[in-house]
Amino acid sequence: MRVRAFAKINRSLRIVGVRPDGYHELRTEFQSIALHDSLTLRATRGPFRLTCDEPACPSDATNLVSRAAGLVWAAAGRDGAPRGVSIELTKRIPLCAGLGGGSSDAAAALGALGKLWRVGRATLQAIAPSLGADVPYFLEGGRMLGVDRGDTLERLRDGRAAWVVLVIPAFGVSTTDAYAWWDAAEGSPRARPRRAISRRGTRVGLPQRGNDLQPIVAKRHPEIGRIVTALRKVGASEAAMSGSGSAVFGLFAREAAAFEAASVLLAPGRRALVTRTLDRAAYQRLAGW
Repeated sequence: MRVRAFAKINRSLRIVGVRPDGYHELRTEFQSIALHDSLTLRATRGPFRLTCDEPACPSDATNLVSRAAGLVWAAAGRDGAPRGVSIELTKRIPLCAGLGGGSSDAAAALGALGKLWRVGRATLQAIAPSLGADVPYFLEGGRMLGVDRGDTLERLRDGRAAWVVLVIPAFGVSTTDAYAWWDAAEGSPRARPRRAISRRGTRVGLPQRGNDLQPIVAKRHPEIGRIVTALRKVGASEAAMSGSGSAVFGLFAREAAAFEAASVLLAPGRRALVTRTLDRAAYQRLAGW
């Protein structure tokens, strides 16, 4: 079985404050994009094994895919450590880029192993938050509003398809570091009172576009700001850092314009990729699980 783990961008990321449990209270708009990793599952006779073609990506028990395998195995009512399957992870989503690669890999592993070991979707959704705040989103895909830690989700109507230019600097940014920098800049404020969220999201609404982490990260990595400015100059309708960085995205209506922008943004040490947004139906159809 081969499945896809798609990346995301955050078209907005607003930090309301710091919650009593230490996590940050967020309002974020997720959007799936077609860039993806691949997970190939094969039947084996021995213990579960994960391999990866990216040397910088751990393939031991610390990888979220391995952790997902253990959780689904237990949820299936099986004793001991998982066995009988191996996963080969092919990485295309850059590491430490704010594109959700690790979380998406975990969600794809949940879906594929849940199908293999006959664990229902409701159980997988209950497991997902323990693997990371973004993992529940990747079980759904498309365009969604994330609140609380980003793991309480509201479906949003899929917007007009767009071409996406991703510019990847030579450096990565740790999510832990980015939020720690924000805390230091804001003086670790207490969380603001949390509001009830209706099913239709009418009491929360969409956050204003922008990324509250972007100026904090750009202060330490000025190239982020230069890339955002350059994308706007070449015609991006939106341009911002995704998540905690370091990737910066620009949205374009036409494929030719996106490829032209990518060629302009190329520079020593940078990568520039062109992909497209995915609506929820396409995401779920193409994921393969």
